[in-house]
Amino acid sequence: MKRMLFNATHSEELRVAIVDGQKLVDLDMESAIRAEKKGNIYKARVTRVEPSLEAAFVEFGAHRQGFLPFKEISRSEFHNVPPQTPMAQVRIQDAVREGQELLVQVEKDERGTKGAALTTFISLAGRYLVLMPNNPKGGGISRRIIGDERIELRDNLASLALPTEHSLIARTAGIGKTQEDLQWDLDFLLSLWTAIENAKSSVNTPFLMYQESNLIVRAIRDYLRTDIQEILIDHKEIYERAEKFMGQVMPHNIGKLKYYSEQIPLFSRYQIEQQIEDAHSRTVRLPSGGSVVIDYTEALVTVDVNSSRATRGADIEETALQTNLEAVEEIARQLKIRDLGGLVVLDLIDMTSAKNTRLVEQRLQDAIKSDRARIQTGRISRFGILELSRQRLRSSISDANYSGCPHCDGTGRIRNLTSAGLSLLRVVEEEALKENTEAVYVEVPVETAAFLLNEKRHELNQIEKNLGTRVTIMPSTTLKGRQFEVRRLRSEDLDDSGKINIDQIKNDQKKDVKDPLVKSVTDFSQQQKPAVNYSEVTTPKRVATSRGSTRSKQSPPTNLVSRILRKLTGNENPTDNNSGDISSNSNKPARKTSHSPAKNVNKQPNRNRNRQQATRSDGQSNNDDRGRNSGNRNRNRNPNRRTRGRNGPNRQRSNQQQGRNDAATEKNNSQKQ
Repeated sequence: MKRMLFNATHSEELRVAIVDGQKLVDLDMESAIRAEKKGNIYKARVTRVEPSLEAAFVEFGAHRQGFLPFKEISRSEFHNVPPQTPMAQVRIQDAVREGQELLVQVEKDERGTKGAALTTFISLAGRYLVLMPNNPKGGGISRRIIGDERIELRDNLASLALPTEHSLIARTAGIGKTQEDLQWDLDFLLSLWTAIENAKSSVNTPFLMYQESNLIVRAIRDYLRTDIQEILIDHKEIYERAEKFMGQVMPHNIGKLKYYSEQIPLFSRYQIEQQIEDAHSRTVRLPSGGSVVIDYTEALVTVDVNSSRATRGADIEETALQTNLEAVEEIARQLKIRDLGGLVVLDLIDMTSAKNTRLVEQRLQDAIKSDRARIQTGRISRFGILELSRQRLRSSISDANYSGCPHCDGTGRIRNLTSAGLSLLRVVEEEALKENTEAVYVEVPVETAAFLLNEKRHELNQIEKNLGTRVTIMPSTTLKGRQFEVRRLRSEDLDDSGKINIDQIKNDQKKDVKDPLVKSVTDFSQQQKPAVNYSEVTTPKRVATSRGSTRSKQSPPTNLVSRILRKLTGNENPTDNNSGDISSNSNKPARKTSHSPAKNVNKQPNRNRNRQQATRSDGQSNNDDRGRNSGNRNRNRNPNRRTRGRNGPNRQRSNQQQGRNDAATEKNNSQKQ
């Protein structure tokens, strides 16, 4: 039994877990310290255009400026570019200018030294649909929807009342939904986009126009499926917010929402706290005794599979197969829980059998089917390496909850004291050799300073004696690990007496080095309230019946039923029958856009009448045309003649046979006479 659990006992962190029984399936977190910007819409200003990168840097209110590629700029934002000009001939410096204001949406959050990735192709996600404003060439249906469900959903999308300048994407949650539900979701998204456009002219630049829904709304909207039986929330305020949202968007599912008030913590009740801690760990244990080691690098994520204490197999090949099968299932689960994106490389245990290799690949394909992210997988190479690429839906656990180590700078290792001290001594000597160097000021951690002043005092004295440069070693409590700072001082940097002004050096070091892409002010995007709030948009009322349901009521249920009704009423004309059927359904007039079979039947008599009138007026009809027209009139007057028409050739053959028999009888009689 699948459940969705909301844990909000601590105000600093909100956690949402999807569990199947007591097994953690998916995990999402929202921290009050680090706000997510992905999906937010900003009114931004172009600050710099880089033709060499074919991109522009945009100020949208974050600490670091955003990166806007040229391919992510809509043609509606171009200046001085004719509409008929092909995109291959348009240059970014001609289409975009500095100081230009535009609406942008965050596609990727800031990561490390990289700014946020932006786009002008806005997308607003709803419960069943995704609206793409001012992008008529976009839209489509989710890749996960196939077969008859895809055809049915495409027909429902085609019948929605959508402005021509917009497009839609159908989500997997829209499978099986009526046209009424889809139209209601579309009306809400159109109201949201209208509110954003109306508020655009009344705010300054940069400004937060629309903030992506909080974790409560986002989790219920994206994760709630028919297989989830319960939604448990352990915080009263969060429960009320979820109840309000579900009452507006999905009232038929509000019965699944329950408030958890027991004394046992919610996550401990379903025994998933340890599984969450495993998601923070570097090593994950497998049931058979093997292990999976996950490491993060700048370019990719590496996953190493080890057999460790796995000894269940009859031989080494069987042990490798069983360990790899368990490993790929756990890796697919960890990819979802940790939300690992980008390139992922799996180092599996070597297997000699090609059949076993295919089994492992198939097991991985089956395990990633439930993942919402797009995943592309390769084949296992002869070195036991399997590569895959996964879409990054949100910030991973490591990015959201971890910071770089100040001792090792994230490498996981630090240089030993002797090697670091000798390296620093060589740097001091190199700085002292430079021209016009009066002194070298070195600031190092206490441990490194003690090593230099005690173990390498003679070498420092030799540098001062041979080069005539003073060397000052200053211990610092702020520096950690093997960090150090070396400052070369010229004659103008010394005071009147020729001494080093340490206070002046410390003041200079406190000044931050300005980065042209980094703002000196605080990130005020978190201080602003969005111009348009998701919960404040007026929710359209649901209509009583949808167009699809009305169409189904107006059209005859089946051909057999319509024939029976025609027989009972004694009316053989299809046109009259249709009007009688429609009048029987609450006397509603027939819709011109109806796709019922009666529409096609009504067209044929009119076409035949026009053909007959034209024939009579020209006076050039022959017997064949007259016979054909009369046959069509009879056929259209009574559709049941179609069944008798099929027996027409048999009747003709029987008449011919009867004629031959009569001729043979007459011949025999003449011979007897």
